[in-house]
This record gives sequence, structure tokens and C-alpha cells, in this order.
Amino acid sequence: MYTVDLHTHTRFFHGFESRPTAYDPLGAQLVRLASRWHSLDGVALTNHDYSPGYESGTTETLFVPGIEISTTAGHVLVVGPDPPRRTTPGTLTPTEVVSLAHERGCAAIIAHPFRRSDVRKSGAEFDAVEVNGKHPGNIERVRKLADTLSVPIVGGSDAHYPFEVGRAFTRIEASRLTPETVVEAIQAGRVEPQLRSTAFDEAIQTAYRYIHRYR
Repeated sequence: MYTVDLHTHTRFFHGFESRPTAYDPLGAQLVRLASRWHSLDGVALTNHDYSPGYESGTTETLFVPGIEISTTAGHVLVVGPDPPRRTTPGTLTPTEVVSLAHERGCAAIIAHPFRRSDVRKSGAEFDAVEVNGKHPGNIERVRKLADTLSVPIVGGSDAHYPFEVGRAFTRIEASRLTPETVVEAIQAGRVEPQLRSTAFDEAIQTAYRYIHRYR
């Protein structure tokens, strides 16, 4: 059994591939905290609409390649060995993203399904739905949605700073951990979401509620 955070970012603000945030330009701090502080076996790096192209297997903690695609209806996580390197926000439908993910050997996951998103209503055949680390209180709604769509639930922190990594993650049943086996486990339903709850996490979640309410 392995633990993987399936939704992380290497910068706070979106859309700045050419100007990586100074605190973590290579994701090094993200991985260090994931491994040493939270004992995670892997993290999926899912920046918005481009994949940074990190090489998996270059650190003790596995980098799972990924991308968070801004579809016509909301955000979809694509994780696996060969995600698209770049997408144009708001141009692909959820169905097109699922097809693209599967063509490239990746899993397609509904990200934060109840935050400014109608992806869940699109009718696309997703592989999983996410319980998001920013909104752990949505877990029962996510469970009902997963039952309706007949898909498993995974966990992702949606971390934009390294200290946020691991507040939600996924237990993955696999004989070994690779981007390919992560996809296989998700599609076979051999996954289970996990939520971390500390006083610090709760304070961060409260802050994000205000941020998303007034942005």
C-alpha cells in the first residue's frame, strides 16, 4: 500500500510557467516535506494547464506527472506517465479531456467538484472524483457523487505551498509505485482517500473559505 498526494502545485499563482515562484522552482521543497514530514510515497504535480515535465524516479518520493486542465466546465486532473504538456484554458470539454487522458495512458479525475465547477454534470466517463484538501467538509457530498457516477474517490491536497502537501492524499494498493501503477489502481478502484486534520490545517481551510468566497 502506498500513499500519494494526487493534486499539488509548485507555485501559488497560476499561469506563470516562465516565472516559477522563487520559493520552490523545482518542487524540491514540496517533495522534501511530502517525504520527511508526512511520509508520503509520491506526489502528482498538477500545475494549471501545463505539465512541468518532472522526471519520475529521480528522488526518493515519486513524482507522478500531471496537469490540471481548465475545461469548458471546470477543472480536471490528468495524472499518469504521459499527460499533455500544455492546454489552452477553457477550450477542451470534459469529454475531450477524458479521451485525451486515456489516449496518453493517464487517469482523469474530477477536481474539487463543488467549487465553481459543472464538470460532474458533463456526462464524461471519469476515472475518479477528488475529495479536495481545501474542502474536507465536502466528503459526504463527494461520496454521494462517486456513488452516482460509479467511480472511486481519491484525495489530493491542492497544495500551492509545500507546507500544505498531504492534507488530503490517496492510499493506493499496488505491488510497486510507478505512474503506470497509479493509473491502474485508480481505474480499478484500488484507492482510498485520506484526510489529515490538525489545528494548522483547519486554520488554512478557514482562510481558503474566505479567499474563495470573495475572489
